[in-house]
Amino acid sequence: MQKSLTLNNKLWYRILSFITGLGMIVASIMTIEHFFAANYPSSIFEGSFCDISTFLNCDSSAFSVISQIGGVPLGYFGIIVGGLVCLGVLFPSENFERTNKTIAFLNALGVIAVLLFSVLYLKSLCLLCSGYYVFSLAGFMLFWRYGIDNDKQGFISKHFNPSLKHAATFAVVTIVGAYGFVLFHNAKKEAQSGGVAARIVKQYYNLPKVESPSIISPFMTVQSTEKFEDAPIQIIEYGDFLCTDCRYLYEQLSKLKEDFKGKINIAFQFFPLEAECNHVVDKNKHPGSCELSYMSAYNPSKFSQIHDEIFSNFESASDPQWRSELAKKYQVEAAIDDPETVELVNRIISTGTEYEKTSDKFAHGIRSTPTMIVNNRMIIGTLPYVQLKAIFQALVDEHEQGSKKFMENWVGSD
Repeated sequence: MQKSLTLNNKLWYRILSFITGLGMIVASIMTIEHFFAANYPSSIFEGSFCDISTFLNCDSSAFSVISQIGGVPLGYFGIIVGGLVCLGVLFPSENFERTNKTIAFLNALGVIAVLLFSVLYLKSLCLLCSGYYVFSLAGFMLFWRYGIDNDKQGFISKHFNPSLKHAATFAVVTIVGAYGFVLFHNAKKEAQSGGVAARIVKQYYNLPKVESPSIISPFMTVQSTEKFEDAPIQIIEYGDFLCTDCRYLYEQLSKLKEDFKGKINIAFQFFPLEAECNHVVDKNKHPGSCELSYMSAYNPSKFSQIHDEIFSNFESASDPQWRSELAKKYQVEAAIDDPETVELVNRIISTGTEYEKTSDKFAHGIRSTPTMIVNNRMIIGTLPYVQLKAIFQALVDEHEQGSKKFMENWVGSD
């Protein structure tokens, strides 16, 4: 009798195969939920921020180029693969198993490629995705060890002998489902500029007002007016040069400062999550971020260039050798040992203690990066470009039209 994982092998192996398929489905659903929650939050309170570590960060994957294919979240394909594994156990046949064995092999190659891209390029690992990786590789190992055609000669004969009928059917189902996801994805995008945007603006204006810090950083990434408070949009950005979500916010603000040219001021408030210089929060996530803060602050005339170069080369910035070359390029090698620079950066960091805690888990209101004080209202984490643009437009409207007319146009709408 021919060896087979689903037809005549031990029941225990079939159960294990079903579990791997089910695990892939569950992990994929969770990654899809996170993808939409991160990219299209329906509330200002759902913004994501660096709260685990730079490496163990699901947001990096959710915001990356590998998070979707043509508008279809990558997790959707995981649901398809997991579902086929489960169906193959429940309704076994030789052709079904051969097709699933081929898909399992291709899926394993894809998993390895995505894992390497995440670790080597993004320099982060999504915990939700890792669950899918584990179940996928375990499922492939079952097919490789106990699957059909293992007695055949040749690699192709063993692993690439799918039923064309099954493969074509699965492809059609996958394409139809993918099209449905594209429509849903487009609807989520459109909703961001409609009712969701209006809701976000309302929620922003319902946030309690806070005072500006005692020291507003003199290091501006955008300066439209001589006096900080004179701009319609005033942002104090508590940021960390090695924070993944700060890099994401940098990309958002790079677009928005062009959209609102002449109407926006952004002060970069140093807040590296490294114990060497930050005693406000009990975190030591980003070794090297203090050094980058000192280097960028050493010569104010070079701050904007250094700031942009760090975020433009984010994947390299955690490398001490790269930082050393950056310091030489801008002639700021003395920054780390310069008493005035160190004192100024530390004074800016210490302003994080001036905000009351918003959760019993944290000692102060400034507890993670990025955190923005936008016109004296605190936004913890990141928001999509469309939502930030809606908030900024509301601030400009309020400044230009007056409070009463603004309230009628924005806060009263749905």
